[in-house]
Amino acid sequence: MTAPTLETERLRLRAYQPTDLPPLLAMWQQPSFYQHLTGQPATENEVWTKLLRDAGLWAVLGYGYWAIEEKATGAFVGAVGFADFKRVLTPSLGHYPEAGWILAPRLHNQGYGTEALGAALTWGDSHLPEPRTVCIINLANEPSRRLAARLGYREYARAEFNNTPIATLERFRPA
Repeated sequence: MTAPTLETERLRLRAYQPTDLPPLLAMWQQPSFYQHLTGQPATENEVWTKLLRDAGLWAVLGYGYWAIEEKATGAFVGAVGFADFKRVLTPSLGHYPEAGWILAPRLHNQGYGTEALGAALTWGDSHLPEPRTVCIINLANEPSRRLAARLGYREYARAEFNNTPIATLERFRPA
Protein backbone atom coordinates (compact mmCIF):
# COMPACT_ATOMS: atom_id res chain seq x y z
CA MET A 1 0.00 0.00 0.00
CA THR A 2 1.18 3.51 -0.74
CA ALA A 3 -0.11 6.79 0.59
CA PRO A 4 -3.41 7.87 -0.96
CA THR A 5 -3.46 11.43 -2.26
CA LEU A 6 -5.53 13.89 -0.21
CA GLU A 7 -6.26 17.46 -1.21
CA THR A 8 -7.22 20.52 0.77
CA GLU A 9 -7.75 24.07 -0.41
CA ARG A 10 -4.03 24.87 -0.47
CA LEU A 11 -2.27 21.55 0.02
CA ARG A 12 -1.79 18.14 -1.55
CA LEU A 13 -0.88 15.27 0.76
CA ARG A 14 0.83 12.62 -1.35
CA ALA A 15 3.35 9.80 -1.29
CA TYR A 16 6.98 10.74 -0.84
CA GLN A 17 9.22 11.12 -3.90
CA PRO A 18 13.03 11.07 -4.10
CA THR A 19 12.88 14.75 -5.13
CA ASP A 20 11.56 15.58 -1.63
CA LEU A 21 15.03 15.00 -0.16
CA PRO A 22 16.61 18.42 -0.97
CA PRO A 23 13.78 20.55 0.47
CA LEU A 24 13.42 18.24 3.48
CA LEU A 25 17.16 18.42 4.11
CA ALA A 26 17.03 22.22 3.82
CA MET A 27 14.27 22.29 6.45
CA TRP A 28 16.41 20.17 8.79
CA GLN A 29 19.16 22.80 8.57
CA GLN A 30 16.96 25.58 9.96
CA PRO A 31 17.11 26.08 13.74
CA SER A 32 13.48 27.30 13.76
CA PHE A 33 12.54 23.91 12.28
CA TYR A 34 14.55 21.45 14.36
CA GLN A 35 14.62 23.30 17.71
CA HIS A 36 11.66 21.36 19.15
CA LEU A 37 12.37 18.09 17.35
CA THR A 38 15.97 17.00 17.92
CA GLY A 39 17.59 20.29 18.88
CA GLN A 40 20.18 19.89 16.14
CA PRO A 41 20.39 19.78 12.36
CA ALA A 42 20.20 16.44 10.59
CA THR A 43 22.65 15.09 8.04
CA GLU A 44 21.65 14.12 4.53
CA ASN A 45 21.88 10.45 5.50
CA GLU A 46 19.63 10.98 8.54
CA VAL A 47 17.04 12.89 6.51
CA TRP A 48 17.07 10.28 3.73
CA THR A 49 16.58 7.55 6.33
CA LYS A 50 13.63 9.46 7.85
CA LEU A 51 12.08 9.90 4.40
CA LEU A 52 12.42 6.19 3.61
CA ARG A 53 11.11 5.18 7.04
CA ASP A 54 8.08 7.44 6.79
CA ALA A 55 7.29 6.31 3.24
CA GLY A 56 7.70 2.65 4.19
CA LEU A 57 5.17 2.79 7.01
CA TRP A 58 2.37 2.43 4.48
CA ALA A 59 3.59 -0.96 3.26
CA VAL A 60 4.01 -2.34 6.78
CA LEU A 61 1.15 -0.74 8.74
CA GLY A 62 -1.40 0.32 6.13
CA TYR A 63 -0.97 3.91 7.29
CA GLY A 64 1.94 6.30 7.45
CA TYR A 65 3.14 9.76 6.53
CA TRP A 66 2.24 11.93 3.61
CA ALA A 67 4.54 14.45 1.98
CA ILE A 68 2.87 17.87 2.02
CA GLU A 69 3.00 19.79 -1.24
CA GLU A 70 1.88 23.39 -1.60
CA LYS A 71 -0.58 23.40 -4.51
CA ALA A 72 0.20 26.94 -5.66
CA THR A 73 3.93 26.25 -6.09
CA GLY A 74 4.24 22.45 -6.23
CA ALA A 75 6.87 22.75 -3.49
CA PHE A 76 7.43 20.11 -0.81
CA VAL A 77 6.67 21.91 2.47
CA GLY A 78 6.42 19.24 5.16
CA ALA A 79 4.96 15.94 6.25
CA VAL A 80 2.01 14.69 8.29
CA GLY A 81 0.67 11.31 9.21
CA PHE A 82 0.65 8.39 11.58
CA ALA A 83 3.25 5.89 12.74
CA ASP A 84 4.10 3.29 15.31
CA PHE A 85 7.70 4.03 16.25
CA LYS A 86 7.70 1.71 19.30
CA ARG A 87 8.93 4.58 21.47
CA VAL A 88 10.11 3.67 24.95
CA LEU A 89 8.07 6.04 27.12
CA THR A 90 6.36 5.94 30.48
CA PRO A 91 3.46 5.89 30.15
CA SER A 92 3.64 3.85 26.98
CA LEU A 93 1.93 5.03 23.81
CA GLY A 94 0.87 1.43 23.35
CA HIS A 95 -0.12 0.18 19.94
CA TYR A 96 -2.04 3.33 19.05
CA PRO A 97 -1.19 5.24 15.86
CA GLU A 98 1.04 8.19 16.71
CA ALA A 99 0.24 11.37 14.81
CA GLY A 100 3.07 13.64 13.75
CA TRP A 101 3.57 16.71 11.62
CA ILE A 102 6.33 18.99 10.39
CA LEU A 103 6.00 22.11 8.30
CA ALA A 104 8.45 24.50 6.63
CA PRO A 105 8.93 27.49 8.95
CA ARG A 106 7.94 29.94 6.18
CA LEU A 107 4.40 28.51 6.38
CA HIS A 108 3.98 28.70 10.16
CA ASN A 109 1.08 30.71 11.57
CA GLN A 110 -0.90 30.66 8.31
CA GLY A 111 -3.28 27.76 9.01
CA TYR A 112 -1.34 25.23 6.93
CA GLY A 113 -0.74 22.97 9.92
CA THR A 114 -4.44 22.92 10.75
CA GLU A 115 -5.25 22.19 7.11
CA ALA A 116 -2.72 19.34 6.78
CA LEU A 117 -3.34 17.68 10.14
CA GLY A 118 -7.09 18.11 9.74
CA ALA A 119 -6.99 16.25 6.42
CA ALA A 120 -4.84 13.46 7.90
CA LEU A 121 -7.18 13.09 10.90
CA THR A 122 -10.25 12.99 8.66
CA TRP A 123 -8.61 10.17 6.69
CA GLY A 124 -7.57 8.47 9.94
CA ASP A 125 -11.06 8.63 11.40
CA SER A 126 -12.26 6.52 8.47
CA HIS A 127 -9.27 4.22 7.98
CA LEU A 128 -7.21 3.69 11.14
CA PRO A 129 -7.79 0.45 13.04
CA GLU A 130 -8.00 2.17 16.41
CA PRO A 131 -10.42 4.90 17.55
CA ARG A 132 -7.61 6.54 19.52
CA THR A 133 -4.51 8.30 18.22
CA VAL A 134 -1.71 9.74 20.31
CA CYS A 135 1.11 12.23 19.83
CA ILE A 136 4.06 13.60 21.72
CA ILE A 137 5.06 17.25 21.72
CA ASN A 138 8.02 19.05 23.25
CA LEU A 139 6.64 21.12 26.16
CA ALA A 140 8.41 24.20 24.77
CA ASN A 141 6.61 23.88 21.42
CA GLU A 142 3.55 25.99 22.20
CA PRO A 143 2.41 26.43 18.57
CA SER A 144 2.32 22.66 18.03
CA ARG A 145 0.52 22.11 21.33
CA ARG A 146 -2.12 24.70 20.33
CA LEU A 147 -2.56 23.02 16.94
CA ALA A 148 -3.03 19.63 18.59
CA ALA A 149 -5.61 21.06 21.01
CA ARG A 150 -7.47 22.81 18.18
CA LEU A 151 -7.88 19.44 16.45
CA GLY A 152 -9.05 17.53 19.50
CA TYR A 153 -5.91 16.27 21.25
CA ARG A 154 -5.86 16.43 25.05
CA GLU A 155 -2.84 15.98 27.29
CA TYR A 156 -3.00 12.88 29.45
CA ALA A 157 0.56 12.67 30.79
CA ARG A 158 4.00 14.20 30.78
CA ALA A 159 7.18 12.30 30.16
CA GLU A 160 10.74 12.69 28.99
CA PHE A 161 11.94 11.65 25.55
CA ASN A 162 15.56 12.03 24.42
CA ASN A 163 16.25 14.11 27.56
CA THR A 164 13.47 16.54 26.65
CA PRO A 165 10.24 17.11 28.61
CA ILE A 166 7.22 16.23 26.49
CA ALA A 167 3.46 16.16 26.70
CA THR A 168 1.70 12.98 25.63
CA LEU A 169 -1.69 13.66 24.10
CA GLU A 170 -4.61 11.60 22.86
CA ARG A 171 -7.55 12.09 20.54
CA PHE A 172 -10.54 9.83 20.06
CA ARG A 173 -12.38 9.35 16.79
CA PRO A 174 -15.59 11.40 16.87
CA ALA A 175 -18.70 9.31 17.48
